[in-house]
Amino acid sequence: MYLNCHSFHSLRYGTIPLQDLVQEAALHGVKTMALTDINTITGIYDFVKLCGEVNIKPIVGIDFRNKNKQEYIGLAKNREGIAEMNGLITEHNFADTPLPKRAPAFKNVFVIYPFENIPEELNENEFVGIRPEQLSKLFNHNWKRWLDKMVILKPVTYRTKTEYSLHKILRAIDLNILGSKLRETDYCRESEIMIPLELLISGFTEYPKILQNTEWLMEQCHFVYEFGIPRNKKHFTENNRTDLELLTKLAYEGLERRYEKDNKEAIARIKKELKVIDELQFSGYFLITWDIVRYSTSQGFLHIGRGSGANSIIAYCLGITDICPLELDLYFERFLNLNRKSPPDFDIDWSWQERNTILDYIFNKYGRDHVAFCGTNVEFKYRSIFREVGKVFGLPKEELDVLAKNPMTRHHPNEVVKKVQKYGMMLERYPNQRSMHSCGIIISEEPITNFTGLEMPPKGYPIVQFDMHVAEDIGFEKFDILSQRGIATIDDTVKLVKKNRGIDVDIRDTRISKNEASCNAYLGIGKTIGCFYIESPAMRGLLRRLKCDNYKVLVAASSIIRPGVAQSGMMKEYIFRHNYPDRFEYFHDVFKEQLGETYGIMVYQEDVIKIALHYGGLPASDGDILRRAMSGKGVPKRSWQGLKMIFWKAVKRSDIPKP
Repeated sequence: MYLNCHSFHSLRYGTIPLQDLVQEAALHGVKTMALTDINTITGIYDFVKLCGEVNIKPIVGIDFRNKNKQEYIGLAKNREGIAEMNGLITEHNFADTPLPKRAPAFKNVFVIYPFENIPEELNENEFVGIRPEQLSKLFNHNWKRWLDKMVILKPVTYRTKTEYSLHKILRAIDLNILGSKLRETDYCRESEIMIPLELLISGFTEYPKILQNTEWLMEQCHFVYEFGIPRNKKHFTENNRTDLELLTKLAYEGLERRYEKDNKEAIARIKKELKVIDELQFSGYFLITWDIVRYSTSQGFLHIGRGSGANSIIAYCLGITDICPLELDLYFERFLNLNRKSPPDFDIDWSWQERNTILDYIFNKYGRDHVAFCGTNVEFKYRSIFREVGKVFGLPKEELDVLAKNPMTRHHPNEVVKKVQKYGMMLERYPNQRSMHSCGIIISEEPITNFTGLEMPPKGYPIVQFDMHVAEDIGFEKFDILSQRGIATIDDTVKLVKKNRGIDVDIRDTRISKNEASCNAYLGIGKTIGCFYIESPAMRGLLRRLKCDNYKVLVAASSIIRPGVAQSGMMKEYIFRHNYPDRFEYFHDVFKEQLGETYGIMVYQEDVIKIALHYGGLPASDGDILRRAMSGKGVPKRSWQGLKMIFWKAVKRSDIPKP
């Protein structure tokens, strides 16, 4: 019966977090409900999962509004219905025009008009929503003629009186006015609260046709979404077979450039990776990334591939990365394995001057109907909360500055400030506005409006209405197209050397930078200002303490300075062992054999996989699950506990002498 529920994803309007909304419905005996946030589908996928947990049938839709005026509510009959509504929202977001007062001719959407906006004629899929407090209007013959097309309209926006006040504060923030200046049309009615289902139905017992219509409409809506199915563009060529053929060809061509033609270790690694890539059907994913990099190179742009993608020899041979995984003993399983059904994203940096050119290529090559940036929810944060709420209560700028810049214990304890604190703390972690993810791009197999409406921020690239976590949950893996000023500096330097000294420097040839005597001397004394990532005071101090004089020590230093490693004491121990290699003992010979370069300390995430494999006897793919669990990557507790048991059983079974 609840066909118009708002969560806090109705920005600066709804007050109920999504999970709380579903729990509230379950407490009130609701068996079917619709999430219809204002002009967005942000919450529908989480809503579907949450409803499944409490045995509520989810209906999804959109509350179509111009500013705060409700024009109509759309409820999806199926996935096609959501696509139709997304198309309408996208069209008007891009054109920056008002939504039509009359719904378009949807084929897979039920439309509910509020009493204030009933058209002269209703189509078969269109209804009139009547609120419980409007039933008295049916004594008027002019309204009663719509009875056969009426359904219950019981909007839900808040839960308590306090939240109703919070709702008004949100509306004032949205309109940038004092709370005292709000008009009745600016905020929701007091009746927009959830009540027990039986109580709601009892109010309509004299109008069985309205109840029947509502029940029938809810029965006709069947939005089913299959989670866990990849939704990225599947193929670069025609199908999986031709994708694999092209990937194999490119990999072996790259092998000849990167290694000697008969390098058995490299050939074996390529075969191993190709087998996993093919089995998981990710050939297209690699090829799309290669295509982007190929275009970049053809334009003379410099790029840097980094992250776990450097663990792949295929990525190295395709020119996506410039790190040899054999040289650094990097395990492919950290990047991709059969336990990991979704590919981690490649992180690729470009110069800030050239990034937009790369983005334009991607949007034009793969179609603007299929490409968009990930969105992100910008939440109310401590300083912004007190400023925004304080303005609603009419506080002057000087007092707002005091509230924003000081902890609550130092705020003046007057009644207005107490209200600002009270409602401000309620708003903490609430979404305030949608924005663009800094670098994550989605390339979809289907038109992207099949999944989401699109918005157009000032930068001119469309964004989806959900964040990267929802994107991953519904089957999308993003391509990270990053920018970095340091790359522009390097590129400009190469051009200046050519101009002033007539010397061509192939900056992509990483061999020239790995064992340069003068460079190593600078590293050893921490003279690295101007060098990306290693110029901070802490990093320069660490390089001096390590007397860093080669590439591999530099790589280790860039890892041990990270907060987790540093705070655990491993950084201190690494420095000691590096400077006094004869004054410590290895935990076990396996640690000496596998982690000798880092003195038996697990500096890199790959080291967890190595120990799981060579000491515990686990497959490397299971070692990757262990690595993800240890690094807080969202492995379920049950899987984590199971892995611990498997690890210790494997250790006991192995023939390695225990320390």
